[in-house]
Amino acid sequence: MDANTLTIRPADVADAGALGRLAAIDSSSPPTGDSLIAEVGDEIWAAVDVRSGATIADPFRPSADVVDLLRYRAARLRGAEAGGRRSLARLLPRVA
Repeated sequence: MDANTLTIRPADVADAGALGRLAAIDSSSPPTGDSLIAEVGDEIWAAVDVRSGATIADPFRPSADVVDLLRYRAARLRGAEAGGRRSLARLLPRVA
């Protein structure tokens, strides 16, 4: 993957360690619910809890625009859930 490639995807159980480290350097707590993460290249730069909108981000990277994109996507997912069109469970599949 190119270092400039941005990927927004649902977080899964394999991301727990990376989210914990990201939260630690952001002096925050990792997301506890359904979350989206933003990867640049193969590194997680930021994450958002879809329901609460709480974010964590790497303060040593230029991540403000990435966080804005995550917040936008999370708001769209919340809107889809509120509109009854789909549930978050369908939009963010869980990994067993």
